[in-house]
Amino acid sequence: MRSWRFWLNTLILSSQYNPPRFVELLMLMLAITMLAISTIVSANVQIPYMVLGLSFVVGASMSILVREAIAPSPQTRITQVTALMLLLISIYGFADLLK
Repeated sequence: MRSWRFWLNTLILSSQYNPPRFVELLMLMLAITMLAISTIVSANVQIPYMVLGLSFVVGASMSILVREAIAPSPQTRITQVTALMLLLISIYGFADLLK
């Protein structure tokens, strides 16, 4: 029970300390979950999960890029490159869905 309380307090503290980064983390975790579900379910059901997961990735990466442009962090370049890579991969995923 103490470990659950510790994780809950850590989650609450991180959401209060930096809300935009917490929302981005939540979106990326949901994207990973949706993309994992899309690989497990059958082919005729997987497209909605993939679209939702890729949309979360696009939203999170755009939010990261805007946040870094407004208030740069110490590791700005690495964060921007990672966000751009996520954006390019998700756009490639959308293009692959349209084929």
